[in-house]
Amino acid sequence: MWPFSASADSIRLAVFAAPLSRDGPGLLLRDILDQDPQAAGAARIVAEASPDILLLTDFDYDSGLAALSAFAEVAGGFEHGFALLPNAGMATDLDLDGDGRVDARDAQGYGRFAGDGGLAILSRWPIDRSRVQDFSALLWRDLPGATLPQVGEDPFPSEAAQTIQRLSSTGHWVVSIEVPGGLLHLLVHSATPPVFDGPEDRNGLRNRDELRLWTHFLDGALGPPPGDRFVIMANTNLDPENGDGRREAMQSMLSDPRLQDPRPRSAGGAALADPDHAGDPALDTADWDDDGAGNLRVVYIMPSRDMTVLNSEVRWSPPGTPEAAVEAVAGPHRLVLMDVEVSPDMTN
Repeated sequence: MWPFSASADSIRLAVFAAPLSRDGPGLLLRDILDQDPQAAGAARIVAEASPDILLLTDFDYDSGLAALSAFAEVAGGFEHGFALLPNAGMATDLDLDGDGRVDARDAQGYGRFAGDGGLAILSRWPIDRSRVQDFSALLWRDLPGATLPQVGEDPFPSEAAQTIQRLSSTGHWVVSIEVPGGLLHLLVHSATPPVFDGPEDRNGLRNRDELRLWTHFLDGALGPPPGDRFVIMANTNLDPENGDGRREAMQSMLSDPRLQDPRPRSAGGAALADPDHAGDPALDTADWDDDGAGNLRVVYIMPSRDMTVLNSEVRWSPPGTPEAAVEAVAGPHRLVLMDVEVSPDMTN
């Protein structure tokens, strides 16, 4: 069995990028209720990890949060849930990716329907909805220092497209949780993969700027940042050493003096090391085919420097174990968790 106990004096945070998105609206709820093996496997992994606060980064949105409520029930029970309509699947009438037609790739973020593959938060403690900050509508060109794609001297795919293109492919939220002792501020997002484009590197540039949004937020360029007790929880779709994308952006974020990188590890990632990749394979969080991207580190929990980290790990079990079989059914991503100390001065 997975180890799962957490101290009474700690808060367990987790991020899971399990593919809990489906081909159409309502199908995720159906699969959860029908105990579809993939959805049930993801729920079992969450229940065994027993996080206090969980971010799901590929979870279909519905306006009543019916699917999220159903998942919360089978994943160990969470009293509080939060989600907003994502940019994923938010249709436009322009060719945003420059392929000459308008389809799912021309939504504000890739999606086959409104709400496809959104973000969701589950918590054992109340969410202060009055403090929620949503940067999902920020235009890409309005981010300070944004680098938009070009072909030669011309904006790609067009000036009209860049006039409406939002930065967030899914969403960027600041969500405050009323944990014991005060507030904990979550900075959450899920970024576009830095692939599936051409030499203009539209997705690579966007992926980088989706990460850079948090740097500007912490700098105060997008309004007052949290003074302390914050944590970035995200699927950045960016490995600092391997794979496609602007890896230097992830390196810069991990070395930001305001943040910690506890470098959560797993035995399963270490056992399935890709010999062509650099760095420590125990840090990887996704098990992709070796003839494709290979194993990569793309999911992160980065707490502020004032927080004490007690434990961090990637729930990736060694090959051949029953747990590894469940993880494989649940999808290529592995759950990342972190235990942080509960402090009595969390009052901001």
